[in-house]
Amino acid sequence: MITAVLAGFGLGLSLIVAIGAQNMFVLRQGIRREHVLAVAAVCAASDAVLIVVGVSGLGLAIQAAPWLVEVVRWAGFAFLLGYAALAARRALRPTGATLAVAPEPDATRRRSTRPAQLTAAGTRLAPVLATCLALTWLNPHVYLDTVFLLGSVASTQGDLRWWFAGGAATASVVWFFGLAIGARYLGRWLATPRAWRILDGVIAVVMVSIAVSLVIP
Repeated sequence: MITAVLAGFGLGLSLIVAIGAQNMFVLRQGIRREHVLAVAAVCAASDAVLIVVGVSGLGLAIQAAPWLVEVVRWAGFAFLLGYAALAARRALRPTGATLAVAPEPDATRRRSTRPAQLTAAGTRLAPVLATCLALTWLNPHVYLDTVFLLGSVASTQGDLRWWFAGGAATASVVWFFGLAIGARYLGRWLATPRAWRILDGVIAVVMVSIAVSLVIP
């Protein structure tokens, strides 16, 4: 049992730690302190649902409908390009959002290690979650990794396949909450508009490269 759980955890973690659209979004929300726990929960829950689908064998039904994969592929391509355009626009025409470190009340104390706070107005929860869901469910790689690959490997575990699935789902929870919460400590390096422009520029490049990879093998 423990072996199956650890195998699922290891494989699940190895599939999600790579730089991708979903991870970049979680990282950005973590740095901005915007709905961090909600975003991490949505990502982890989505992974868990897809893992269950794969382990239960429903992935075979999707394999029987290759046209569905193509629909998701091109929808993801269009969405990622749109998101990249928004990031590029923020990089070229910054809104002035910065992170400011809260000063220590007593000047004689050591400099506070408290995470920086976002000074610009935050984004509402609904648009953030909608973007998070789109980046997750419109990404064909998510289906290939969770439904097909994890489902196929889980089938080799026999009666322990659900323990394997539990390990993989746990890896998603650990990764997304760790990434979202840990990202806030990058705030000290993002205390200027220029730093945010660089971050958004990197996000735009990553999104475009992922979008292209979806349609060009």
